[in-house]
Amino acid sequence: MSSAIERDWRALAQSLRIDGRAFIDGKRVDAHDGAVFADVSPADSRVLAHVSACSERDVQLAIAVARRCFDSGVWADASGRERKAVLQRWAQLVRESADELALLETLDVGKPIADTTAIDVPGTIYCLEWFAELADKRVDELVQIDKTQLGYVTREPVGVVAAIVPWNFPLQMAMWKIAPALAAGNSVVLKPSEKSPLTALRIADLARAAGLPDGVLNVLPGDGAVGQMLALHEDVDCVAFTGSTAVGKRVMECAARSNLKRVWLELGGKSPFIVMPDCPDIGHAARSAAAAIFYNAGQICTAASRLLIHTDIYDVFMQAMVDEARRFVPGDPLDIGTTMGAIVDEQHLRRVLGYIDVGRTEARLRCGGRRVRESSGGLFIEPTIFERPAATARIAREEIFGPVLTVFPFDHFDEAIALANSSDYGLGASVWTSNLRLAHEASRRLRAGMVWVNGHDDSGDMNMPFGGIAQSGNGRDNSVHALEKYTELKSTLLRLG
Repeated sequence: MSSAIERDWRALAQSLRIDGRAFIDGKRVDAHDGAVFADVSPADSRVLAHVSACSERDVQLAIAVARRCFDSGVWADASGRERKAVLQRWAQLVRESADELALLETLDVGKPIADTTAIDVPGTIYCLEWFAELADKRVDELVQIDKTQLGYVTREPVGVVAAIVPWNFPLQMAMWKIAPALAAGNSVVLKPSEKSPLTALRIADLARAAGLPDGVLNVLPGDGAVGQMLALHEDVDCVAFTGSTAVGKRVMECAARSNLKRVWLELGGKSPFIVMPDCPDIGHAARSAAAAIFYNAGQICTAASRLLIHTDIYDVFMQAMVDEARRFVPGDPLDIGTTMGAIVDEQHLRRVLGYIDVGRTEARLRCGGRRVRESSGGLFIEPTIFERPAATARIAREEIFGPVLTVFPFDHFDEAIALANSSDYGLGASVWTSNLRLAHEASRRLRAGMVWVNGHDDSGDMNMPFGGIAQSGNGRDNSVHALEKYTELKSTLLRLG
């Protein structure tokens, strides 16, 4: 990727040619009925492209293609070394197209170009390369029962995987599903959010150019009905979904109503950020807390939307938080200096503003709370902090998915743990302390799939599993554990006597 600072991103945006057609059986195609929808940039309300609005005929075709491809063995029976080579070539093509992909992501969802060039695209490449390297390194199990019996346990690809991914990190979340599923030998039907389809479609072109056999990866843009049809289809063997808890529940219902396909869910969160009085560096912790809620305009499942501060340092830490919030200034996403981008669309903007209105009746508004930059045509909300709501308040319990923070004081460690665990969610949590024993105890007692000590959302390393418990979902993305989701265990017992 060239230096993001040196690029004229506005000029590149003007010259960009976007193909919004679906990707089925190795080629771009219109929806069967020719239907399209307008893909609108939240930065300025400009129509970026007219994208294929897939429907039942398209879903049926894509699944039939994926099934035929899987059953043929052209990918499933390829050696791990062969799959690795294709995935590595794909990663190289993604790297060569990095500027284009970063720009598409910024235009599509309103992220600052500084973030898409430094985080989203490099993270996508890293994920693909990591699972490419894993493709030829899986080891099966040998069980020596006695002299007359030999058992072995193998992992086989599950079959046709439907991957349904969200709009907040559309490129990375797609790759978090696609890469391990393909490394394991499956065929994939990818359904990107209708709010952010562009990068998913473009990387499918690159996969074909890398040598991925036609039909192994298919991309179906469209509304939520497409995802529901995938979850209901009898010939889909597995659904991997990232999105809201409400929609995740519907995906599970569809799986139960059809063929009991396995369902893996990475859902919402209301992550607590606990600051003990022996916090090793208040300034660093405040910077981390601000980034943990205002990065990506708060549109992130692991956002630390509940800040718990010990009363001994409450006033000092709160002032530091307000100061840090001012560093996140909503601006033009194509400006390399912009620190905070847009809300993804008008519907979500109204939702977040509605929660802010509720918050004014439930807590003290410390800063923010307004829509800004309306004259740009874009959708922007300034960083917002509420203090001391009741633990039962809506803004304290419900996932807002925007740049809105609720802050609570506490007196004792046990009180902080109880408050942190008083949630339907269990995705991530962090604790800031200099006491190693206390850090270990917090990790043990916090009900979350991921716990960070003196950091938050340090999830960039592919060796670490990512996922939650309770109504934050099940299963794990990333790490070798992700392959387990896309394989079936088979036990074979061989009699030797």
